[in-house]
Amino acid sequence: MTIDGREIFICGNEKAENVFVQPLDAGDRNVIEAEFTSLKQITNCEDILLTAFQVKSWNDDLTPWAAPPVFGRNPFGCGAGETLEFIRNGLIPAVEQGRAGASARYYIAGYSLAGLFALWCAYETELFTGAAAVSPSVWYPGWTEYAEERKTKARKVYLSLGDTEENARNPVMASVGKAIRRQYEMLAGDNVETVLEWNPGNHFKDAEIRMAKGMSWLLDK
Repeated sequence: MTIDGREIFICGNEKAENVFVQPLDAGDRNVIEAEFTSLKQITNCEDILLTAFQVKSWNDDLTPWAAPPVFGRNPFGCGAGETLEFIRNGLIPAVEQGRAGASARYYIAGYSLAGLFALWCAYETELFTGAAAVSPSVWYPGWTEYAEERKTKARKVYLSLGDTEENARNPVMASVGKAIRRQYEMLAGDNVETVLEWNPGNHFKDAEIRMAKGMSWLLDK
């Protein structure tokens, strides 16, 4: 399926009460099936729909304001607002068409920059019951200051990080450990149901399993 030029991938029960929305980078289509398989194994639940969409530009579509390059030569854009509007006015209406009036709870989930986007959505809209921010790029310039001035609108927020991610050579990316601990403190201080889980390994280890763990925690009553 394609909506507004974005490829959409769907796994699970199209009339499920629990609907996850996840941004994907180009070439990650097979990740969704692996995530969904892990999610079902962890939860043993059939009442799940995983809906992923491909972003057009990873550095632009998931970031709420512009920032200079942290690694490489590509700067970051400010397309998060447009991506959220696509979810609100394009993706979710398309999902609802196949639901025949069945009620749904929507969750936003993402990895890396998409994890940052998931957190940002939790602050910006009441659309999502919960957010899974897995290895989120909370090192992003200005992020902590943004979060300190706001309260999340989501009921539940899952945070995780690889236990060697804060050992990165890049000083900006190495700040991720301090930033995610501060993020957890802010959410807990606002009485948001939250957790910070540390996974073994670096940023790239077991991404599909980490995503499934995050989504399953949001479903846990």
